[in-house]
Amino acid sequence: MTIIIKIFKAILSFIYMLIKLLPTRKNRVIFLSRQDSQLSLDFRLLKEELEKEDVDIKYICSRLGDGDKNYLKFGLAMLKSMVYLATARVCVIDAYWPAVSMLKHKKDLCVIQMWHALGKIKKSGYQTLDKEFGRSKKMSELLNMHEGYTYIVAGGKAWNPMYMASFNTTEDKLVNIGLPRIDHLLSTRDSNREKVLSIYPEFKDKKVILYAPTFRRNDSNAWEKLLEEIDFEQYYLIVKAHPNQKLTWDNENVYSCPEFKAVDLLSTADYLITDYSAIAIEGAILNTKTYYYLYDYQEYRDKNGMNIDIFTEMPGCAFREASELMAALKGEYSQKALDRYREKFLPEELGTSTKKLAQLVMKELG
Repeated sequence: MTIIIKIFKAILSFIYMLIKLLPTRKNRVIFLSRQDSQLSLDFRLLKEELEKEDVDIKYICSRLGDGDKNYLKFGLAMLKSMVYLATARVCVIDAYWPAVSMLKHKKDLCVIQMWHALGKIKKSGYQTLDKEFGRSKKMSELLNMHEGYTYIVAGGKAWNPMYMASFNTTEDKLVNIGLPRIDHLLSTRDSNREKVLSIYPEFKDKKVILYAPTFRRNDSNAWEKLLEEIDFEQYYLIVKAHPNQKLTWDNENVYSCPEFKAVDLLSTADYLITDYSAIAIEGAILNTKTYYYLYDYQEYRDKNGMNIDIFTEMPGCAFREASELMAALKGEYSQKALDRYREKFLPEELGTSTKKLAQLVMKELG
C-alpha cells in the first residue's frame, strides 16, 4: 500500500506540474469540501459576502462516502480541483482535501482551513493517530495530513492549544474569528423558530429536547436508554444524528425533522442534549440549556480522547446515566456553569465572523 500511494502521489505531482503552467487568476477563490455534496452553511455565507466584491468564485463539494462509485466520483473531483488550485489565489476548505496537502502549489496560493467545528471538545487529527477512533499514523504521514495551510480559522482562544495539537501547527496560523454560522445562528434565531413551528406546531404545547450526538466509529445503540427515561407526556424529542452516522429507533414519539439541520433546530429547542459534539458550542452561542449524556465516557476517552473534562467545565450538566440526566433536567438548570462556559470558549466578538473572514480573503487577493 505504501508503494502504491507513493506512485499515486508521483503521478499526481507530475500532472499538477503541467497544470500549474496555467495562469493564475488574481481574483479567483476556490471552495473545496468532502463534508457535503453541496455548499455548507459556512461556505454559503462566506460566498455571499465575497460576491459583494469582484471575486471569481468556484467550488467543488464532493462528499466522500463508501462504495466504488463514490470513490471514483471523488477522484474526478480531486483532479478538477487541481485545475482550480493552479489558477486560484485563495483556497478555502472545511476538512482535509488530499490535493491541497499532498501537492506543491504556487507560492502565491493562500489556503484557509475553515474547519467544520467551532472548537475541539474531542481530540481529532494528529491527536488521535493510531487510536481506535482515529487514523493510521503511517497513512496520515503518507497523505501529508493537514499540511500546507496558510491560516486555520479557530473559535475562542481557549481552544488554541487543541487546534495546534490537532493540526500539528503553530499558533501564528490560527485566526480566532469563529465560523460564519455564528452570525447565522444569531440573526435567524426567531425566523428559524417560526419555520420549524409552522411545520411542527405541536412543539408549542410541550418542552422540546434536541438530542444531537457526535460521530462514533461503531454502531452502538446504547444511547437508546435515553428514550426509556423521557416522559413523552411532558417533552417532545428530536434526534439529529451526525451526518456521517445513521441512528435508528423504534419509537413513534421521536421526531427526526428531516427538513432542518440540527443547527437550525437549536432555536426551537428548550434543551440540548449532546456529548462530545461541537454543537454544544453552537448551543452556547444561543444560550441554550445544554446537558451531556456521556454513556460511553470511559470508552470514548480510551478510543478517541477528549480535550476538556466536561464534568469539570459543565458541573451539574454532565451525566453517564440517562435516569440521572432526566432527573436533573426536571430541576433547576445551572446557568452559572453555562455562563462560565460561554465566557471561556466562545470568540471574543460574536456576529462578525463572516465579515472578518471575507476581509481575510480579500486581503490575500490583494
